[in-house]
Amino acid sequence: MSDAAMWEPVVRARAHELVIQAIEDQITSGALRVADPLPPERELAARLGVSRAGVREAVRVLEGQGVLRSRVGSGAEAGTFVAALPDAALTRFLRLHVALANFPMSDVIAARIALERTSAALAAAHATEAALDGIAALVERMDDPALDRAAFNAADAELHIAIAQASGNRLVASLAVAIRGALRDPLLRAIESAGGWDETAADLQRQHHGILDALRGGDGARAADLMEQHIRYAEAALALA
Repeated sequence: MSDAAMWEPVVRARAHELVIQAIEDQITSGALRVADPLPPERELAARLGVSRAGVREAVRVLEGQGVLRSRVGSGAEAGTFVAALPDAALTRFLRLHVALANFPMSDVIAARIALERTSAALAAAHATEAALDGIAALVERMDDPALDRAAFNAADAELHIAIAQASGNRLVASLAVAIRGALRDPLLRAIESAGGWDETAADLQRQHHGILDALRGGDGARAADLMEQHIRYAEAALALA
């Protein structure tokens, strides 16, 4: 390899991207934790060798993502602090990323299976009676033959979200909910165009009841297997992939 090829010019990141990376590095290393303040704007700019405008832009971006929060005024309460990203904000961010990133549908479904197998197994072990009653109520709602396709899809989304949230693992739940949320519209389009919908809906409902029975019985392995079979059936019946 020639010296010229080894020393090609590199693209310099914009100032605010350098600041974002520096802040992310401090958070992932544990040097910055929730509620910790960032250095003042002037000091941070000097430390990183960037303009104050670059620091302001980085803070604006990270505030929009829910990573930072700023308070105006004076004293200890004023400044920019590391924020605890609420679960709903994390789920929304992930859902939009999945929807916008143009992942192949087969990749999305494979990720969904992995996550929902885990959430079903955990829910069988950890779901409270109240959570199981809520899951059962959603299954019963979909037993109504008068339920139209859009309402069935909405209730199905609620059901899978309820199972994920009953798992007791917030991260698994957030990831599973994000994936199911990203599939909401593709699933609805597939359901609305599906032939033989009454038979498909009946099959899906039998599967829902089987998953519920496994959850109530505390059988995590069976709940996970039934969840995977259910998702794969829907994929094939609705021609999602």
